[in-house]
Amino acid sequence: MRPLFSAISTVTIAAALLSQPAFAQDRALSFSVTGGAGVSPSYFGADDHKIGPTGSFGFTGLRFGAVQLGDPDGPTQFAPGTGLRGAFRYIAKRKGKDELAGLEDVSAAIEVGVGLQHTADWWQVYGDLRYGVIGHKALAGELGMNLIYRGESGLVLHAGPRAEFGNARFARTYFGVTDAEATEAAFADAAYRPSGGFQSVGLEVGAYQPLSADWGVTGSLRYDRLRGDAAASPIVQQGQRNQISAQIGLTRHFNLRF
Repeated sequence: MRPLFSAISTVTIAAALLSQPAFAQDRALSFSVTGGAGVSPSYFGADDHKIGPTGSFGFTGLRFGAVQLGDPDGPTQFAPGTGLRGAFRYIAKRKGKDELAGLEDVSAAIEVGVGLQHTADWWQVYGDLRYGVIGHKALAGELGMNLIYRGESGLVLHAGPRAEFGNARFARTYFGVTDAEATEAAFADAAYRPSGGFQSVGLEVGAYQPLSADWGVTGSLRYDRLRGDAAASPIVQQGQRNQISAQIGLTRHFNLRF
């Protein structure tokens, strides 16, 4: 949990300092930071759940000289238009004990990346690509689509399908079993070396309610079903293909001039 808290704290403190009037210039950067709590499977393929902190980073826009990306005068949740977005995910440490006895521990990971989205009044499509800057050092990402409802109070509801993917290194980290582990783990008859590709498909429903121009509350409920090489992993076979998670958090929007 420490890497997650550290990353969110660093971004929030730096943004608060830069958002002071003394830094106000023509250049602009807008983004959001969300922190909260959630419930999720203990690891990919687990049949039990854990409660822990959650966090996310959302990029809204940048203006630097003649270069402009997204909406630097935002932020607006699900604002219509086409542009880049930030992509962030924290994956908790997986310990090789209990039902996973015999497996090596997998360190906590922080994935950071970028995505491309197109949002209309009532629908959205997006794709994200992330890299494990801490932890697995692999590539992972997500494709998704949302149907959107916008209320008069600023409430935004969304729902739509999701598909997650990762390269071979990501798959081997979370779904693979080495020769040495296979001799120690009771649930694995042999080593397992999965390939990269789409690892899950699912559905998410969520809501965002602004509290002010800078603050809002966000929440989501998500179902994923592991597929392909991920579903065939001995780790998942002794656990559960169906994965359910939920989270709620407080979002702080930053609109910086520098």
